[in-house]
Amino acid sequence: MGYYRTLGVVLLSLLAYTNAEPVKFADCGSIHGKVAEVDIQPCPSQPCQLHKGESYTVNVTFTSSVASQNCTAVVHGVVEGVPVLFPIPQSDGCKSGIQCPVEPQKSYSYVNQLPVKTGYPPIKLVVEWELKDDFNKDLFCIKFPVQIVN
Repeated sequence: MGYYRTLGVVLLSLLAYTNAEPVKFADCGSIHGKVAEVDIQPCPSQPCQLHKGESYTVNVTFTSSVASQNCTAVVHGVVEGVPVLFPIPQSDGCKSGIQCPVEPQKSYSYVNQLPVKTGYPPIKLVVEWELKDDFNKDLFCIKFPVQIVN
């Protein structure tokens, strides 16, 4: 009986994981691109609860309107209107699921990790994620609310 109960829990967990809804986001100045979808895993409910010491996968599907040889990610946590740099392990978009050079009118799936350090305080904040082109203009700029929890 214990085996079937465990199997049921695993299957329900997988079902919840695969049926996660896209994250609600706001565009914050995507000059040279258009975001179609933002997905964070795991994030079963919104705002996403980010647990200290965990890492989360962020997937942004977007279409570029310009060509760019390179692209660079910049991430901030906005706390009470003040942006604080949020370090990510890989800022090079060309090493984060995007095959460079970026071409106009082509869809891309940018994938990166968002590590939550154990030293972060438990707090509600807004994540601002930008992917910049060769001229430091935003291919995309998105904002989404999160809550850091223990």
